[in-house]
Amino acid sequence: MLNKDIASSLMISASEVSEALERCRVARLVDESKKEVRRLALMEFLVHGLKYAFPAEAGRVVRGVPTASSASPMKEMLNSSSEQYVWPSRQGSERGQAITPLYPSVPLAVALDAELHQLLALVDSLRMGRAREAGLAKQELEKLLSKNRNDE
Repeated sequence: MLNKDIASSLMISASEVSEALERCRVARLVDESKKEVRRLALMEFLVHGLKYAFPAEAGRVVRGVPTASSASPMKEMLNSSSEQYVWPSRQGSERGQAITPLYPSVPLAVALDAELHQLLALVDSLRMGRAREAGLAKQELEKLLSKNRNDE
């Protein structure tokens, strides 16, 4: 996938994609060509570093797009979660406690890509730092990242 295609699907600029890929190369999350994700390194960062680098706290109740334990697949795994979490968005259909997304365009980008929504919601479960939810999210992310796996 080209940087311009990634930028378009994430609703960010191509230069932001290029800069992010370079940071990922330096952090060894992608290979030197910046074309292959190093899945084991990515999982290590997501599970052990994400909540420190990009912490998430539940805020006030707003309208938005479901995330973390309020979105699939966590919603189905937990069956009943009393708290609802959302990325604030006027286009959102749910009410819940606000979680700041990793990037401002996330609520719009996930509306166009269900798989991206699922992945970022799982990531938010890790960011929230609750042990049970983080454990389930880790298992689900490992399954998703191992699909079509031909490296490591």
